Amino acid sequence: MLKPSDVEHLMGGRKVARIVYQPEEILLRVRELGREIAAAYPGGELLVLGLLKGSFIFLGDLVREIPRPLQVDFLVASSYGAEKVSSGNVRLVYDPETRLEGKHILLVEDIIDSGRTLNRLLELLAARQPKSLEICALLDKGLAADVLARKPKFLGFKAPNEFLVGYGLDHAEDFRHLPFVASLAE
Repeated sequence: MLKPSDVEHLMGGRKVARIVYQPEEILLRVRELGREIAAAYPGGELLVLGLLKGSFIFLGDLVREIPRPLQVDFLVASSYGAEKVSSGNVRLVYDPETRLEGKHILLVEDIIDSGRTLNRLLELLAARQPKSLEICALLDKGLAADVLARKPKFLGFKAPNEFLVGYGLDHAEDFRHLPFVASLAE
C-alpha cells in the first residue's frame, strides 16, 4: 500500500495529501467493470467512446478487460475557454470519425463533476441515433446528481469532493501518469 511519502519522486516537488485509491484497488475495479459491461452488451456493435484527455488511461485499461468485440474512438469537448468554470456551452473539438447510428455507445469519462458538459455531450450523441447510449465513469463526486440527465450505468468509485489527480486526472496537465488517484496537498 503506497503512502504519500512513497510517491514524492513522481510528483516533482508537489505533495499529496492522501492517496484516495491505490493502484490495486483501481485495477480490481476496472476488471469488474469490464465483466459488467460485457454482460450488459451480449450482442450488437459496441463503441467505447473516450472523452479526452482525462479518460485515456482508464479507457485503455477498461477495453482490455471487456471480453467481447468492440470499437474504440475518442472525442474532445471544450466548455471552459479561458475560464476555470464550465460555461455549459459545449463544442466538440474532435468529433468521432466512427459511425454512431445503430451502435451501443458507451461514453467513458474520468470523473463526473458538475455534469454540464456531460449532459450536452449526451444530447449531441443521442441526436446521431445510437442503439443505446450509456455512461461509464471512473469517479463520481455526486455533485451532479440533480443536474445529470442520465446517471452513469457503470461507475468505478464514488469520489470525495477534493481536487484529485492521477490515473488520467490532471492539474495543469501534470500528474495524469500516476498509477493511483490522490488528493493534492495545498
